[in-house]
Amino acid sequence: MKKNPSLHQQKKGFDLTLFFTVIILVIFGLIMVYDASVVQGLKDFGDSYYYIRQQLIWVSLGLASLLFFTHFDYRKFKQYSLPLVLGSFVLLIAVFIPGLGVSGGGAHRWLRIGGITVQPAEIIKLTGVIYLAAVFEKKVRFIPFLILVTSVSFMTAVLQKDLGSTIVFAATTTLIYFAAGAPIWHFLLSIPAVLGVLFVLISTSSYRIKRISAFLDPFSDPQGSTYHISQVLIALGSGGLFGLGLGHSRQKYEYIPEVSTDSIFGIVGEELGFMGAAFLIGLFVLLILRGLKIAKDSSDNFGKILALGLTSWLGIQTVINISSMTAFLPLTGVPLPFISYGGSALVANLTAMGILLNISKSNV
Repeated sequence: MKKNPSLHQQKKGFDLTLFFTVIILVIFGLIMVYDASVVQGLKDFGDSYYYIRQQLIWVSLGLASLLFFTHFDYRKFKQYSLPLVLGSFVLLIAVFIPGLGVSGGGAHRWLRIGGITVQPAEIIKLTGVIYLAAVFEKKVRFIPFLILVTSVSFMTAVLQKDLGSTIVFAATTTLIYFAAGAPIWHFLLSIPAVLGVLFVLISTSSYRIKRISAFLDPFSDPQGSTYHISQVLIALGSGGLFGLGLGHSRQKYEYIPEVSTDSIFGIVGEELGFMGAAFLIGLFVLLILRGLKIAKDSSDNFGKILALGLTSWLGIQTVINISSMTAFLPLTGVPLPFISYGGSALVANLTAMGILLNISKSNV
């Protein structure tokens, strides 16, 4: 005689659709990192395989983290949330310590620990979501939210000159705040303040002013301030419907800056065309939809907020990266999740997916 399933009965496995979507994205990313970094690797290290070898190491660490957190009960994060976010904030400060911090392009955003370079801004995106999920589990609390957003935004936007990460973090945490039940009038009151802060941050920085100008007219100064975006748009335009073919990019020959990191979507469009870019975007849409379904079906409020926060973070970052590469937004220095070269972001992204898969196991 068959038994009726209990409302409290748990699934035996995690969300396979989400899992395989992530695996496909990681494989896609490895192919594109190798393809886009061949020339850069030869120039920087005399080794065309340098960047893909590094990325394979990070992928291995990231997948190990994904598998671990798939089996780590996400509810335990409630007791670790405050130490995690405080530790991440300490890492943000540590980038200014001589001998630990690494600067580049006038910005202090990285730590070098034992030969490994880490970007703390990527870590606090993850731990910030975990912290707010724990804080908002029973009720929305404004003061912890305000302290977290303002302190992290000051460190990343003002001191580290990383406005892209600031926007992703602030947008993600704000979405969590209102999704958890904050009154809408808080949002309406915050709009003038946010616009004022953005105006000050942009108007007091010459390179940010140039990025706004480049956004308004991408081809106004193709040998100067609009060089980056104009080269990306040339790559996307030359790709046409089906692309030039995998490995046949012309723009990767030192025309596009940051070709294997923030600008890798340009190479995707050039080599795989509109269809390849649409396929990649489709994978991200599927990932976001599965994440939202996991949040909707979560059996507890902490899991619901945590799943929504993790999904929102990756969705917002994806939209910002692709929008900036297609001139729908000004250029921002944020990587494309799972696709761009870089260890900190990739491991943080895969860890988030492990947590999301763990939540899906406990859904009714």
